[in-house]
Amino acid sequence: MYKVFIRPLLFLFDPEKVHHFTFSLLKFVFKIPFVSSIVKKIYAVEHPNLERNLFGLTFKNPVGLAAGFDKNAVLYNELSNFGFGFIEIGTVTPNGQVGNPKKRLFRLVDDSGIINRMGFNNEGVEAAVVQLKKNNGQVLIGGNIGKNTKSMPNEYTRDYLICFRELHSYVDYFVLNVSCPNVGSMAKLQDKDYLLELIRAVKNENRNYSFQKPILLKIAPDLNDIQLDEIIELIAETKIDGVIASNTSTNREGLKTSNSTLDKIGNGGLSGKPVTDRSIKVIQYLSEKSNKAFPIIGVGGIHSASDALDKINAGADLVQIFTGFIYEGPSLVKKINKEILKRSI
Repeated sequence: MYKVFIRPLLFLFDPEKVHHFTFSLLKFVFKIPFVSSIVKKIYAVEHPNLERNLFGLTFKNPVGLAAGFDKNAVLYNELSNFGFGFIEIGTVTPNGQVGNPKKRLFRLVDDSGIINRMGFNNEGVEAAVVQLKKNNGQVLIGGNIGKNTKSMPNEYTRDYLICFRELHSYVDYFVLNVSCPNVGSMAKLQDKDYLLELIRAVKNENRNYSFQKPILLKIAPDLNDIQLDEIIELIAETKIDGVIASNTSTNREGLKTSNSTLDKIGNGGLSGKPVTDRSIKVIQYLSEKSNKAFPIIGVGGIHSASDALDKINAGADLVQIFTGFIYEGPSLVKKINKEILKRSI
C-alpha cells in the first residue's frame, strides 16, 4: 500500500514540507486510542533471537532508525511502534539553529536516493531534553551530537561537551557526529589529532558519572584505506565503544540522475541506494583490518532485508535505516527483522 498509494502522493510535494507534515500527522494519529497497539501488532517483530547485547545495552532487535529523521526528539515514542530496536535522535547542537538556506533536501527518485544539506538544523539541546523527558521507555535512544555552525574551532569540544552533559541522563548511548558534509568548517573534525582530543575530552567527562554511557564515532563513507587505518588506530588508542559506518557521501559517481539536475541541486550529502556498496566496503575494511576489535553499526543504502544482511555479513553488529524508510515504508523494519530471525533459527 505504501509504495503504490502513499509514497507517490507524498513525492508530489517538497520533501522537507512532507517531512514536517508527516510528523504532524503521525503525532495526531497516535493520539487516537489503540492506534499504537494496532501499529505495533502489524509491524513489530519480537523474539529472543533478535536481541543483541552491545556496549552493555540490550537491543530488542538490531534494526534502528538513523539520526536526522527525528532531529528534535519529538516523535521517537510514536516511531518506536514500527518495530525499531533503537532510535537515534539529532544531530543536536548546544543552541538551536535554522541550518542552511532552503531548498536543501532533494529526492533522486531514479537512484532511490536523497541529497541533503540541512546543516544541523535543530532546536537545541535544551529543547531535546524537554522532549526526552517524555520517554515512555519502549525503545533505546541514541543521542547524536555536534557543534553549532557559528562556533569557532577552539569552541568545538565545548559544544560537544555541553550536549553530552545535558543529554547524559536521557539517552542510552552517544554518537559524535564528525563527518557530516553539510556543516561549514568540518575539516578540523576530520583531523586525527583533533579527534583524539575530542574523544578523550568526552570520555573524561563520562567518567564523572556513576553510570557511563557508550560513545560511538560516526564516520564518512568516502574515507580511503589510509584514513580508515587511522580510524582503527584511533579506536585502539582511545578505547571508544564503536563506530557508525557511515554518514552521507559527497561522491556523485554512478548516478542515474542527470549531471544537469545534480548541478542544479548543488552540494550536499548523498544517501540511499547509491551509497549501499560504499558503506559495505567501509564496514568490511574496518571489521577485517581490526580483526573485529570493536562493534560497528552499519548504515547507508539499506532498502531491503538483503541489504541489511549484507551489512551484517560484512561485519556490522547492528544496522540503521533512514532513506530506505522513506522509499520503502515502515514495513521495511519488519521485513529485515523477519529475515534476520529466519536466519537465526
